[in-house]
Amino acid sequence: MSKTRIGIAVVVLATLLSSPALARVRLGIGPLGVARFAVTRVLSLGGLHHGRALARHGQIRTTSLRSQNVRNAMDSGLGNPAVRRQIVAAAALAGWQGGHIAKGWWRHGDGGYGWVGPLFWPFAIYDIYDYTIRGDGIGFWDYGYPDIYAAIFSPYGHDDLAAYMGPSPHGPRHRRVPPLQQLCGDDSREIAGLPINQIQQAIQPNEAQRAALDDLASAWIMAAQIVRASCLTQTAFTAPDRLAVMHQRIGVMIEAVLAVRQPLGKFYDLLEDEQEARLNALAEDRRRTSAANGATEASAQGCGTAQPAVLQWPADEIEARLHPNDTQRAALKVLQDANARAIDILTAECQPKDAITSPARLDAVDGRLVDMQQAVYLVSGALEAFYATLSDEQKAQFEAIGQKRTA
Repeated sequence: MSKTRIGIAVVVLATLLSSPALARVRLGIGPLGVARFAVTRVLSLGGLHHGRALARHGQIRTTSLRSQNVRNAMDSGLGNPAVRRQIVAAAALAGWQGGHIAKGWWRHGDGGYGWVGPLFWPFAIYDIYDYTIRGDGIGFWDYGYPDIYAAIFSPYGHDDLAAYMGPSPHGPRHRRVPPLQQLCGDDSREIAGLPINQIQQAIQPNEAQRAALDDLASAWIMAAQIVRASCLTQTAFTAPDRLAVMHQRIGVMIEAVLAVRQPLGKFYDLLEDEQEARLNALAEDRRRTSAANGATEASAQGCGTAQPAVLQWPADEIEARLHPNDTQRAALKVLQDANARAIDILTAECQPKDAITSPARLDAVDGRLVDMQQAVYLVSGALEAFYATLSDEQKAQFEAIGQKRTA
């Protein structure tokens, strides 16, 4: 496939964790404020025609992405979830099946994608902010077991993933595609500026409240820096390594939540009841806007109790491709059971209906991330044990399962 068609709009979110199991995936320094460059790269490539995600009804609509679309996306800003979904969908689909298919099987219910090539959870800090402050949980709560499944059975082949990491050495035409390292910027205030201004307008803070709000703004900047603190320099080509990437990323997001928790709680403690009600009204207005655009909380497939057919465990295909022996079948049964347990974990506790304040919603974010990390850890251990029993040929056959799917 032509590597010049792969544009990547990402916020690469991870700092190194100490676990030896994760040490295989080497990370470097990464960006948040690269939005304009990333949008231009993703949406302006002349050959990229598939990937304009629309917020309405959670559908992806395919269209030719002209320069006017680029300008509109940049003018709307990354604070708009629909814009982020456009960027993510374009990037995810450009590197899959030659960019010729308009909808990937690992697509989220809101039209976005949890995996964009080797990257897990693009624009994560925005999803955390949208739910915590604005009460718009569609992006955040759409993450769940389907993303674990897409890590095990990746839709991307080896060459697809390698292409996301940078230009090919075989000619200058490939240099149109920026490597992930070039998507790493240093703008740390984009995530905190507009939201804080909205809060000030809503509550008209006194001096003490304004100081606490400044501290909260700084905390959001720190959280953004934590989440974007590293950028992938190597690609995870195997299922165990992709789960390691997930575990690592989620751990960093938990750190970011901890950076915000105390300043957010302090700020809320200083509010009068009327001011708190105004903040809650901001979140309610955001939910109404999302509903008016056709996006509903119920669309979050990460919270679904029933997995779609495409996410059912491919037992027959594994048997046909791998021809496992008795030892491998036993390890495979343990892996399948671990996946079933992960589904239980991630569907037992989902988006709470009674989280009406920002501190309560941040607590819900933390709880969800902890549950996701537990689920990934559980599946990862079983997958490592199963993988250890496979020959190289069987591993190649296992990796090909997700790549062969087109719907």
